[in-house]
Amino acid sequence: MRTLFLITVFLFPFLVMPVLAAQDNEEFKIARIQYRGGGDWYASPTSLPNMIRFTKEHIPIPIKEANDDVPLGSRDIFNYPMLYMTGHGNITVNSAEMENLRNYLENGGFLYVDDDYGFDQYVRPILKDIFPDEEFIELPADHPIYHNVFEFPEGRPPKVHEHDGKPPQAFGVYRNGRMVLLYTYESNPADGWAYDQHDNPEEIVQASFRFGVNLLVYAFTSSR
Repeated sequence: MRTLFLITVFLFPFLVMPVLAAQDNEEFKIARIQYRGGGDWYASPTSLPNMIRFTKEHIPIPIKEANDDVPLGSRDIFNYPMLYMTGHGNITVNSAEMENLRNYLENGGFLYVDDDYGFDQYVRPILKDIFPDEEFIELPADHPIYHNVFEFPEGRPPKVHEHDGKPPQAFGVYRNGRMVLLYTYESNPADGWAYDQHDNPEEIVQASFRFGVNLLVYAFTSSR
């Protein structure tokens, strides 16, 4: 683990973004997004708690293991430093929900979306429409998310499930020089986090957890 990032995480309470103004305790939560359209936003409910528990065993990061479930159109999303979205099927987003998410991201929030297979064709166009003038960029192999705590020498997210047999990819959307959105495709680390619900090899589970640590550290320490 890298000392610089450990020190930065210790300073996390002093670096939190404006969206956290409504939280008045020392530990923060991640919110899982509830969306409309019939897709299973609730898939693999143990994913986040398991990943956060693993992270706290390795990094002194002040996050509660339990996550909250929050509708995409709710102003409550501004109470969380990070939002998480996943699923297998359709998602519908109206203009008010899109504007709510756009404002959240422009005011310091971070969104992580994991394609749990069958989600990509519905969610990717929506993600690209959040900031139509910004590029949907595949992360380069030397990006900090692959190296900040645990090393991923191939420079890509772990391949947890085969899905369509394509290589795993991670895409970012940047706004004013800060990554505000991360999207993993053909990777599905969240299924690795839900080791108690999915039968994955132990080395895959561990790789997915290590990626989750890197993700959280990056989300909470990147330039704001």
